[in-house]
Amino acid sequence: MSWQQTLEQTVTGLGYDLVDLERSAGGLLRVTIDFPWNPAVPEQRFVTVEDCERVTRQLQFLLEVENVDYKRLEVGSPGIDRPLRHEADFERFVGEVVDITLKLPIGEAAAAGMAANRKKFRGVLERAPDGGWQLVWSDAPEPKPGQRVSKKAKPVPMNVLGFHLDEIREARLAPIVNFKGRSAADGLRPPNMNPITAQQTGKAGE
Repeated sequence: MSWQQTLEQTVTGLGYDLVDLERSAGGLLRVTIDFPWNPAVPEQRFVTVEDCERVTRQLQFLLEVENVDYKRLEVGSPGIDRPLRHEADFERFVGEVVDITLKLPIGEAAAAGMAANRKKFRGVLERAPDGGWQLVWSDAPEPKPGQRVSKKAKPVPMNVLGFHLDEIREARLAPIVNFKGRSAADGLRPPNMNPITAQQTGKAGE
């Protein structure tokens, strides 16, 4: 078992989800955690500084045992560009605007006016009729503030991209902050969109 797998098991064993694990060339090891999502619970718990410090204490000893070379450990909560890694992540954020990058370009499946070599897309995440996933978006410009939209106006054409999770190289919540109000899915995000972190420099005992 790799140290990355052991780290994920440790985070899970403490009652959290491992959202992301990044290791930079400068020696920074960044661990992003969250509470597991439970659709039956109307109000989700959000990670606090105390949660980050708790995980940091456990991981610093784990990394010493695994002899992982790092200069700084940073444990934090997800930001507004939270990565989506698992099926449960996609289920949780249905209805949100998501950025995805495909492993391969869409090729012959490209719709009219869409480049066949395109890999990156932004749209609203939905369940597809075939049980997979899809992004829905419009390339039409949004109405300007205060602009009246005629009731006789033609419906805005929508683009739909269907995909399965094994086709995705990367998926993240689109870093969009809505200052005008809250959408239905905004309740899944903490009021403070800045990630909460706890840091530890060097290995345990240094």
